[in-house]
Amino acid sequence: MTPQQQKQLSVLTMSTLAFTVCFAIWMMFAVIGVPIKKLLDLNETQFGILVATPVLTGSLIRLPLGMWTDRFGGRIVFFILMLSTVLPIWMISYATEFWHFIVTGLFVGVAGGSFSVGIAYCARWFEKKRQGMAMGVFGAGNSGAALTKLVAPTIVLAYGWEMVPQVYAVAMLITAALFWFFTYDDPGHKVPAHVTVRDQLQALKDPAVWKYCQYYSIVFGGYVALSLWMTKYYVAEYGFDLKTAAFLAACFSLPGGVLRAIGGWMSDHWGAHRVTWWVMWVSWICLFILSYPQTSLTIHTVTGPQTFHIGLTPTTFTILMFIVGVAWAFGKASVFKYISDDYPHNIGVISGIVGLAGGLGGFLLPIMFGALVDLTGVRTSCFMLMYGVVWVSLIWMYWTEVRKLDLMMKPSPEPDVLE
Repeated sequence: MTPQQQKQLSVLTMSTLAFTVCFAIWMMFAVIGVPIKKLLDLNETQFGILVATPVLTGSLIRLPLGMWTDRFGGRIVFFILMLSTVLPIWMISYATEFWHFIVTGLFVGVAGGSFSVGIAYCARWFEKKRQGMAMGVFGAGNSGAALTKLVAPTIVLAYGWEMVPQVYAVAMLITAALFWFFTYDDPGHKVPAHVTVRDQLQALKDPAVWKYCQYYSIVFGGYVALSLWMTKYYVAEYGFDLKTAAFLAACFSLPGGVLRAIGGWMSDHWGAHRVTWWVMWVSWICLFILSYPQTSLTIHTVTGPQTFHIGLTPTTFTILMFIVGVAWAFGKASVFKYISDDYPHNIGVISGIVGLAGGLGGFLLPIMFGALVDLTGVRTSCFMLMYGVVWVSLIWMYWTEVRKLDLMMKPSPEPDVLE
């Protein structure tokens, strides 16, 4: 292995580890939010706000972090970002009022912005034909959502929810130190000094960027939202205890993170468009089935009324969520393959814009989930909403990509020949 390859491996390994820890902390309220909801007697909308608050700052800061990564380099930006969250994470354990959790959650949410730093930092260490794979491996750090669901409930049951942020604060400090000692700088990865902020933001005028934002608001925003929502959903819908509910919710979160690396390889091999197209169709079908609420149907027959129950069992529900998690893992990688193909010299800014859109989806959707449940009383309304969002993306993708490809492949009519 050459020295350059050793650096590539070290950078990718440590960046993925750091992102996994950051993502686990970003999703912390998905677990500790359940006992906090009971402690503060929160309604569904308030719970949605609680779990989504860290996602807000993690989303809004992604664009400036992407720009700073292009300007100053990913290593220093990532390191400072991790250190800045250690104290706020620790302070969550002392919160007693709803507004305490909101304020500390806003500061902890900065950890979620690590994605736009790490994705650009890692991509620039690899040649174009391997960038999809590299970004997919880094993006597998999304499995931090599953890590939280496996680790945090055990801590809650043994020591109380207050211990979770204390353990996570120590973990973040150790991770930041390891990251600094085992990663490298490359001045060639930074944009030239004469490139202004205004120049970097010109990408906002590109319609393709907004389309990728829409895709990512599903495969990442939806992933974040459902990762935050599923533990409570299992408790409320099926009556599981916290530990069992979190474990089953991990069946969605874990493949949604780990398999992203395979999605990167698939995108390198078959192209971003083909992978994303099938991801949307699989998501659309599964969400349609998941949207159907528990229903008792009474039919008046010649022998009297017959009542039938229609609804998903916990096993069927978990299998469908697993399939959606796999599809979205592939989709998260394929969307960023679009970016590395179309914007090779502006990855930090574009990934910041697209990541911001995806993160905002992860912030708004849990609040909308809670509001819909309070409004309709139907728990599956969260899947109905996601079904509609996927439908919009399928239509957009058809008119801007699929139909264009069909027209390009359609043979031109032969001119009439006069005899």
